[in-house]
Order: sequence, then C-alpha cells, then structure tokens
Amino acid sequence: MHGLPTPRRVAVLSVHTSPLAQPGTGDAGGMNVYVLQTALELARRGVEVEIFTRATSSADQPVVPVAPGVLVRNVAAGPFEGLDKNDLPTQLCAFTAGVLRAEATHEPGYYDIVHSHYWLSGQVGWLAADRWAVPLVHTAHTLAAVKNASLADGDSPEPPMRSIGEQQVVDEADRLIVNTEHEAHQLVSLHQADAARIDVVHPGVDLQIFTPGDRDAARAALGLDPAVPIVAFVGRIQPLKAPDVLLRAIAKLPDVHVLIAGGPSGSGLATPHGLDDLASELGITDRVTFLPPQSRDDLVQVYRAADIVAVPSYSESFGLVAVEAQACGTPVVAAAVGGLPVAVRDGVSGALVDGHDPDDWAAAIGDVFARGPATLGPAATEHAASFSWAHTVDALLAGYGRAIADHRSRHQRQLSARRSGRRFSMRRGVRA
Repeated sequence: MHGLPTPRRVAVLSVHTSPLAQPGTGDAGGMNVYVLQTALELARRGVEVEIFTRATSSADQPVVPVAPGVLVRNVAAGPFEGLDKNDLPTQLCAFTAGVLRAEATHEPGYYDIVHSHYWLSGQVGWLAADRWAVPLVHTAHTLAAVKNASLADGDSPEPPMRSIGEQQVVDEADRLIVNTEHEAHQLVSLHQADAARIDVVHPGVDLQIFTPGDRDAARAALGLDPAVPIVAFVGRIQPLKAPDVLLRAIAKLPDVHVLIAGGPSGSGLATPHGLDDLASELGITDRVTFLPPQSRDDLVQVYRAADIVAVPSYSESFGLVAVEAQACGTPVVAAAVGGLPVAVRDGVSGALVDGHDPDDWAAAIGDVFARGPATLGPAATEHAASFSWAHTVDALLAGYGRAIADHRSRHQRQLSARRSGRRFSMRRGVRA
C-alpha cells in the first residue's frame, strides 16, 4: 500500500448488531453486510479479523469461526434478549470488560488496530485502543444530527446522549472512515472533525453473487406473475426507510405491483402490521406482496424479479440495496439523500427523487417504466461494477496504514519528548 504498514490482526467492534444476523430485520442491515464482507476480504489478503459483538441468545457460542482468518466473538453483556438499542449504553462497561479480557489472554500487542462501527462501538474502541496502545479507526455509518434533521412523520429523534457520544468518538479516533465525500463534509460541519483524518471508502457489493439473471425464472421461484410490472422494496420496515411513501406512490400507478422484502425494525416494531393496514386503506392490498427478510441468494431473486427497486429512505449513509439491485441489472429509483446520489447515477442507472411526496415518487417510477427498465439494466450493471469489496478493502488498508504510521510517529515523538524532559499526550501529540 505505497509503503504504508499493513496490520497483521484487526479487532473489529460491532456492539449493537452481529455480522451474522439476517439483514432486513431488527437492527441488522447494510452495516452487518459491510462488517462481514470487509472482514472476509481482509482475511483473503492475509489480515486476521476478530469481530466483537454482543451476544443476544444463550445459544450463541462465545467464539464462532466464520472463515479462515475471521472470528466472531459473542460477548455476554446484559440480558440476551429484549434489550432495545437505546438501552445498550448501560451495557458498554460490561461489553468493554469482555473485549479487554479476550485480549488479555494473548501476548501484549496481539491486535494492531481497532476498527469500531457505530457510535456505541466507538465508545468501547476508544478505551480498548488506549489500553492496548494501538490506533482507533471509526466508521459512524449514521449520525444523530443527520437523522434528526430528516425524521419521518411519527419517528423518534435520536437522544442527545448519542450526539455527545459521537462527538467524543470523533475527537478520539485516529482516523474516520466515511462512505462518501458528502458524509465527510457532514463530519466536518457537524462535529468539527479534522478533514486530514478522514478517509472516503465506498462500500462494495459481491459481484459474484449479485449478477443479472432470468427475470421470469426469478418470478417463478417467488410465485410472482410474470406479466405484471413490479417495484421492489428491500430493507427494514421502519419510518426511516419510508416504505409507506412507496405504497402511496404505487396507489397512483394502476396495475403496478409492489414486492416488499423485510421485517419490522426500530420504531416500526410498534406497528408491525402498519404497512398491511396502509395497503388496505389505499385499496391496493391485492397489489402488494410481503416477503420475510431474505438470505443473500434469495435476495438476488428478488432483485432479478423486479422491474425497479425503490429506496425511498429519509436518511441513508450509502444504500447497499441500491448497488446490489443495479448489480443484478435492475434500475433504482432512490431518494436524493446521503450517499444515494453516489450509489445511483441519476438518469443513467435509475432516477433520484427530491423529497418524499408520493406524487413525485409516482412520477419518477412512471418515467422509468416509460423509458423501459430493461433499457437501463446494462447501465445499472456497469455502474455497480465500480463498487466491489476488493476496492473497499484496498481503501480500508490504506486508511489502516495511515493510522498505524501516524500512531507510531506520535509514539516516537512522545519518547523523544520524555528524553528531553517534556510530556506529550499519546493520542494527539499535544503537549500536556
């Protein structure tokens, strides 16, 4: 990596959701996919990865080998089940103790770097990196201030505690990994992050799994009518993801069917049958098909079966669903928020919609159908080909290398300062 050091072993922290959980339900989503796929790709490069997550079942094994070079450690911290994500800060001390105990069974220097995902993990990573004298790399995935600025109707704002916690992690991390330039600007403007410590790393897609295929065969596998126009929604059923906006838009498009694959999550758990009720209220129950969260292989069939995939989220740091769908040759209509303008090429691989007015969404979906979704398919596949986990890990390793090099440099300056009678802070090279 251009002379930068490469870690031998990375401790990855994912407190609130396991990379082994099924995306599309609970708190599992794109972050789970990101953590697991980058770990697998790092292992292929000879970098060992140990992922620490909170055990959510008494049946969870303490250590789960996922692939050569990748371990998932299920840390017991709080009750296994029924603990809401907003209650997890109360368990960070117990989780941190579990992480530190795991490292203590090894020789000092076992991990070369800590990579934390989401602010809860960042709080743990901050302490672990200090204790182990290694750099901390952090990926926020979402920011409270961004989510609160674009809340869906009826959704709950993120608590102030989260914003404070995010600021602390931004201040302490050696490097910050973001999905897009837009997210980098948000970190600088909202949290006064040092732009020199930010690396833009686009998430990827498994281009071996997500590929174009036979639409009729995919519909047959899912029991769908081969002749009807279909728009698919894939993801967690919650106000943030705005599946209700899609249903209201489809109500304005006669004969178009909706395929929804996912389970209730977050504030959506309060009304698990809310979409069914809305479909009934709109009079389109016979045009809506619900599927539970799908495995990766089954998800490919959903993307191939659809003429269009809709991503109407109010906030989205990147939008892996959009890239997966395009890799399967399916154009995407997405909200022009967060990283989606990077994930979708407006007018080429799909369409971007400003706002969440159902009329605007109906118009955008209708325009794509008028153009012919199949005509956009090749461009969608070509665009998605620029996103791969190999590219993601190339950039991640460069960020890791910079973090390690900077950390070593600060350590040397600290030693030199001690010899000359001065005292410097290890974490930022600031005179104490």
